[in-house]
Amino acid sequence: MHSAVLLIEFGSIILGLGLLGRFAARFRLSPIPLYLLAGLAFGEGGLLPLGASEEFVSIGAEIGVILLLLMLGLEYTAGDLVTNLKAHYPAGLVDGALNALPGAAAALLLGWGPVAAVVLAGVTWISSSGVIAKVLGDLGRVGNRETPVILSVLVLEDLAMAVYLPIVTALVAGAGLLAGSLTLAIALGAASLVLFIAVRYGRLISRFVSSDDPEKLLLVVLGLTILVAGVAQQLQVSAAVGAFLVGIALSGEVAEGAHTLLSPLRDLFAAVFFVFFGLHTDPASIPPVLLPSLALALVTAATKIATGYWAARRAGISPKGRWRTGGALVARGEFSIVIAGLAVSAGIEPSLGPLATAYVLILVILGPLTARYTEPVATRLTMRLSSPKTPESAPSRATEASVGRDGA
Repeated sequence: MHSAVLLIEFGSIILGLGLLGRFAARFRLSPIPLYLLAGLAFGEGGLLPLGASEEFVSIGAEIGVILLLLMLGLEYTAGDLVTNLKAHYPAGLVDGALNALPGAAAALLLGWGPVAAVVLAGVTWISSSGVIAKVLGDLGRVGNRETPVILSVLVLEDLAMAVYLPIVTALVAGAGLLAGSLTLAIALGAASLVLFIAVRYGRLISRFVSSDDPEKLLLVVLGLTILVAGVAQQLQVSAAVGAFLVGIALSGEVAEGAHTLLSPLRDLFAAVFFVFFGLHTDPASIPPVLLPSLALALVTAATKIATGYWAARRAGISPKGRWRTGGALVARGEFSIVIAGLAVSAGIEPSLGPLATAYVLILVILGPLTARYTEPVATRLTMRLSSPKTPESAPSRATEASVGRDGA
């Protein structure tokens, strides 16, 4: 009887997520806010709380985090990461300073303490690679000059996560200075070792994993990833970091094949993860933190736009491309929820989970809008402020033609 209820509940969740995903795709929206809302509806204090399937959903959510980080790692080779780190690290430093500090300051102003400040700093810092990649594709900007700058910022954030996640894991677990330093040293050592092996022996690893049979390739890559993630977690290092490092180590045809095979699994379990986060958030706890989350969202949307503008200007991109870069980086999503989820699971500050949920909901909806409209709005305001106030003066046709070419 228990297994029947579990199947009915879990089947209903998957069917509902599929319908929500189709609804979001029809209106060119990210499905993440809908998944979070579904979790709120089925969780504690929601419309229809779950019972039998909650533990199963918890396991699925953990697999979802692992697959999200694995797929991010598959996007980059070790050489790409090293090159991006050398060329664009100033943009990463500006990104961290402008976007992490507001989150830390907000936590301290709310009286949540230093550990919550470190967690909320990460929530406000990291942009959503998944949402941004989808938006760039939807808007047809993948080939734009500013897109490599956007990707460089995202890569640097992913690299920073390899250091940040072990720190947060140690802090929320209440580890002391010695234990926290040991955890960080293990994480940095593992990351350095994997990058070295990937650069020197990446082809050998890919050849070992490679298989012409899609079934065998899927089983080997998925098994290796979950195994490494489990070992990493056993060593008090984030399982997500372990999965990310596995993705970096794989390259070439193996990475492409694994990406194709694992994409549906990632989408399935990532959706389950967002639902799981919503399950552990009482909807009644969101209204009290709605105003702080809205204020924080507006502030960090502005700081992300400033980050993108500065990074694009440094790369020699035109003013319109600078605004497009900033607008594209606004969305937060999977990483912010992962970071907040670590704190929620450890019982750090009860209001942190609701605030993070509301914050991500706001920015995952606002992000595609800023990506689309930041540049035209900024261009119109700039032209209005710079144009003469006399009514007889108007931009010449040559100027209009030049503006049209620049925006193409």
